[in-house]
Amino acid sequence: MKLSDRAINIQASPIRKLMPFANETKKKGIHIYHLNIGQPDIETPKEMLDVYKNYDSKVLAYGPSQGLEIYRNNLVNYYRKHDIKLNADDIIVTTAGSEAIVFALLTACNVGDEVIVPEPFYTNYNGFATMTGVKIIPLTTFAEEGFKLPGDNKIKELINKKTKAIMLCNPGNPTGAVYPLSEMERIAKIAKDNDLFVISDEVYREFV
Repeated sequence: MKLSDRAINIQASPIRKLMPFANETKKKGIHIYHLNIGQPDIETPKEMLDVYKNYDSKVLAYGPSQGLEIYRNNLVNYYRKHDIKLNADDIIVTTAGSEAIVFALLTACNVGDEVIVPEPFYTNYNGFATMTGVKIIPLTTFAEEGFKLPGDNKIKELINKKTKAIMLCNPGNPTGAVYPLSEMERIAKIAKDNDLFVISDEVYREFV
């Protein structure tokens, strides 16, 4: 039996490739400083842990496909505090951020469409692109410039008939760059003027 081309071509996470070497080095008594896997140190809310500890239902039923209404309503309230107006019906709850990005790409793009992504970017974006048949078009940023986004003309040079979206990670992984409101508004205008989606990966937003 032969695996699908998608399975063969998908890029394994470089971070995960390094883990066996780190583990073997640990066994030799050498201390390892992990600068690879992004393990947050934000404490899990006690209220959430208490819910799991005190859950007494004997049957775990399927939840609503869109996500629990009470949770979606609370997300509406969260975004309202940031002057973002949403309705609960605008929100779909996913299993972590990776699934959300894959769903966004599948929803916004057809096979062969292009998505502009500032680089350096999260390495697993390559895998998501392979899964969805999308081509990532890198928008290079530089450490010497604080990984700031280039001017409008540089961005517009990458836009063509196949371009479907601009995807940003803010705060950025792996650069740590944070795009201010003015930059996000600039990207929004470019996207609107060119009829593009903006896919905003904000998994680290609570860090800032």
